[in-house]
Amino acid sequence: MEARSRGKLSGEPRNQWFGSSLITLTTDFGLADSYVGVMKGVMAEVAAEHDYGAFQFVDVTHGIAPQDVAAGRFQLGQAVPYFPMGTVHLAVVDPGVGGERRAVAIAFEQGFLVGPDNGLFSAVLERFPAQAAVELNRSKFWRVAEPSRTFHGRDIFAPVAAHLAGGVPLEVLGDAIALEDLVQLAIPSVVGEADCWRGSVQHVDHFGNVITTVEAGAVEGWGWVVEVGGRRLSAVSSYEEGEFGELIALVGSHGWVEVAVNGGSAVERLKVSVGDEVVVRHA
Repeated sequence: MEARSRGKLSGEPRNQWFGSSLITLTTDFGLADSYVGVMKGVMAEVAAEHDYGAFQFVDVTHGIAPQDVAAGRFQLGQAVPYFPMGTVHLAVVDPGVGGERRAVAIAFEQGFLVGPDNGLFSAVLERFPAQAAVELNRSKFWRVAEPSRTFHGRDIFAPVAAHLAGGVPLEVLGDAIALEDLVQLAIPSVVGEADCWRGSVQHVDHFGNVITTVEAGAVEGWGWVVEVGGRRLSAVSSYEEGEFGELIALVGSHGWVEVAVNGGSAVERLKVSVGDEVVVRHA
């Protein structure tokens, strides 16, 4: 079968998911400005120029707090497993833009990751180890040869994501990176003791639910309570099991122990922050 014509890139080898058209976007850009729309426009322009066909875009979230790489890490870790093989995941939470941090593209079992090498992809790669990675240092695949120092999402990451979705192989896009050199952003370890697990707050979601670093498997099969923010909370199996306005502990859909308020915000009640200690004990 002959390669499909792709403008200036015609004749180059194709990646294993040639023809995949799904690109997700995860950023801290918000929706009040044009940044997200501009990136989609750039990708559509690349697709038209190289005859890649139409892309399908899925916005995972653009509501990550500015520069909060840890929150971006969490959101990607939750979202990526639910997308089909070959999806290109474009993520930009990039406080180091224009500095020394690398721009990267990573191949893993499910598809590709494109964005800054600052730990943003750590949760995904803990579940689906990287298979190959490149530094995006070949300007042929950028929007312009001299990209903005403040908007790599537009000038580097978006066009590269489009080329990947269009079939350009990862290794063509830049120089290979040793997988062990990718920046990792690990969540604090959970310490097991005789009658408890000691963890911490890793994320607070839109509802004010306080999500901990203690996994569901740690509490499976026994009654338990959570100590956090000076409170001791009994575990339930669903939000509605608590009285309206009551602080409760349960395992969330994400597979982590969380603290919630039926009809309210746990973080407002507890006044805790990411990193604060959480203890899960036998009841």
